[in-house]
Amino acid sequence: MFAKVPVIVAPMAGGLSTPELVAGAANAGAFGFAAGGYLTAGALAGELARTRELTQQPFGVNLFVPNEKSTVDIQAYRELLEDEAARYGVEPGEPDWTDDNYPAKVDLLVESPVSVVSFTFGLPSPEDVERLKAVGSKIVITVTNPDEARQAAERGADALCVQGFEAGAHRGIFTDDGSPAGGPTFGLLALLRLVQHETDLPLIATGGLVHGADIAAVLVAGAVAAQLGTAFLASPEAGTKAPQREALKTARDTTFTRAFSGRPARGQVNRFLSEHEGPAAYPQVNNMTKPIRAAAAQQGDAEAMSLWAGQTYPVAPRGPVADVIAQLDRELRDALTTAAQALDRASSADPQ
Repeated sequence: MFAKVPVIVAPMAGGLSTPELVAGAANAGAFGFAAGGYLTAGALAGELARTRELTQQPFGVNLFVPNEKSTVDIQAYRELLEDEAARYGVEPGEPDWTDDNYPAKVDLLVESPVSVVSFTFGLPSPEDVERLKAVGSKIVITVTNPDEARQAAERGADALCVQGFEAGAHRGIFTDDGSPAGGPTFGLLALLRLVQHETDLPLIATGGLVHGADIAAVLVAGAVAAQLGTAFLASPEAGTKAPQREALKTARDTTFTRAFSGRPARGQVNRFLSEHEGPAAYPQVNNMTKPIRAAAAQQGDAEAMSLWAGQTYPVAPRGPVADVIAQLDRELRDALTTAAQALDRASSADPQ
């Protein structure tokens, strides 16, 4: 389903996953996902066209599954954001609920198929699964716990993207229970083991993976590939804004927050995150904070930007996407060789 190097460049919405990043991954022997989240169908069509200009290799597209509109009161939070917005000379956005242009983007992918379509935040409808499979696309569904894995398998997924709590950016939870993490949290290796108990579908591992030895660990644990996002944030092909690139060089904790979007997401701790606790209302909160985040980025202030990053971001690689993939591949092979040598030594040790 994927590529000769068992590395997948994660879909990173909001402009981070550019056609250059996706195509660069494909041309380097890995696999890349275009991020359909937040885009109109027309904008996504443009991204696909540009990616196809840059590579003849297969690639995928990720979509956000729209959830039901939250009934949580968001007026008080909007009033708090007025002071934040004034700081940057803008107004808060309108707290609109939208379906993220989801139906139109599914239609686009039926008309202009890609190798793989992945889904985050929930289950695609049976009809959408059938339509996409009919045009040759494989279906991947992101899961964060064993129950979601069961549901995804029943829905007809060809593979599951198993997301540990170490991952940066939004959690792929189907249902938000309102807790800080939005639902149960599992470390990646533990979750792989639990999900394998539920299904024999191919598993893609994601969450805190930034080194070839990390990839070796999840492959040995049963995954068919590793999906990495944070590892490519510093690549010149990524659409990472300059203030975030600088923030990646600093020592900050990471934590889950709803402050920027209303949905639990892991990011570097900054002023905005520390001072605000957003209500469980996605995408309304995301739409309210959008002008603030954009103005902060334009003004070079990382303290009001959503600095999404996984727990291991301080030791993530840096460099062009092809160089990072080559480095990960070398590290992966070295790690597997080292493990095999350790096993040989253990087997031949004198049992005294």
